[in-house]
Amino acid sequence: MASARAQAGKPPEHKEEALSEKIKWVANKMPKSDDKHLGIMSLENVEAARSFHRSFPQYDVTPLAKLDRLAGELGLANLAVKDESYRFGLNAFKVLGGSFAMANYIAGKIGRPVSEMTYDYLTSDELARDFGQATFFTATDGNHGRGVAWAANKLGQRAVVHMPKGSVKSRFDNIAAEGAEVTIEDVNYDECVRMAAAEAEACENGVIVQDTAWDGYEEIPSWIMEGYGTMASEAAEQYAAAGVERPTHVFVQAGVGSLAGGVVGYFTNLFPDNPPTFVVMEADTAACLYKGALAGDGDPRIVDGDMPTIMAGLACGEPNTLGWDILRNHVSVFVSCPNWVAAKGMRVLGAPRKGDPRVISGESGAVGAGLVTTLMESDEYAELREAIGLDETSSVLLFSTEGDTDPVNYRRVVWDGAYPAE
Repeated sequence: MASARAQAGKPPEHKEEALSEKIKWVANKMPKSDDKHLGIMSLENVEAARSFHRSFPQYDVTPLAKLDRLAGELGLANLAVKDESYRFGLNAFKVLGGSFAMANYIAGKIGRPVSEMTYDYLTSDELARDFGQATFFTATDGNHGRGVAWAANKLGQRAVVHMPKGSVKSRFDNIAAEGAEVTIEDVNYDECVRMAAAEAEACENGVIVQDTAWDGYEEIPSWIMEGYGTMASEAAEQYAAAGVERPTHVFVQAGVGSLAGGVVGYFTNLFPDNPPTFVVMEADTAACLYKGALAGDGDPRIVDGDMPTIMAGLACGEPNTLGWDILRNHVSVFVSCPNWVAAKGMRVLGAPRKGDPRVISGESGAVGAGLVTTLMESDEYAELREAIGLDETSSVLLFSTEGDTDPVNYRRVVWDGAYPAE
């Protein structure tokens, strides 16, 4: 049921940057930890998640868009984009994590292995007898909440979703359409997380399903990261099927760092002797991972207050402790990106070179395409390009994690040219 508080949710207003706003980056020189969390993304764990997702009738492998013409023009050997706008009909990848976490939670409560938590069982009368009904609480900018709401709806469970101020109506409506109780609150994302956690604690049969982690809350976030591994596993297989043994460079965006930690962890385990070069990108107003890398001591940093950005899915100021540990050990460079980088990526993918497939990519999904094209086209960022060895021998993998989940802003950017590149 939708809350009346959602009436306050309007498309966020952002001042368009002056052309002088620059990309910032820092090489990772942090001390290594014992890397104890890398095992979360073991090949065995990821295969268990993928087996679970395969049991859904809605499951299909999402496309890997090979942008051969653009790669040639930029001076790269290969450029490929995993297009998650096709995932389960939800226009974003997030459902992979929330659904697998819910399955693991239910499995633990009834004392059965997650391998038995197939879609058929989870939607059966037998589950209703074995488990009953829980209420899954979460905070979201839109995509994660929609995935939790969708999974809860399919599995006969309840969902309560809190969205931060500035959340847009289209994302709210998509969550409400799945039958969840959803509100837009007058606080930022991290405060919504705390709100959801407190309500879950106070609710009988309540549980918080969040893709960030903190001390004492790590099991469910680890399952969410494993769920994201399905996307990475598919991409690796598609890359190999296209005749490329492995990507030399993986660019992945980060909010709390669950996705980034999942992707980096998976590819590190897949290619332990020769992992790709990993580049993590954040929205400049919420660049907590970048700030942690800049400090250089290995401890995470927090960004608080308002985080105005068109990259709503990345507007998170408190790192996932599990993801941060993986990233500090394996990422080469952390990059802080202004809005124009994401906007450029949306236009590059939405208006491809003749012969390349089109990718409809939303603000948080397109930042990688914007960064890579900028690095290859502009000598202003030659130092970063050279630091990561991006050249004519490079095979680059990007993840477009969402489609046009905010259709109004998508048109503003792609049709009207909002947030022009510097």
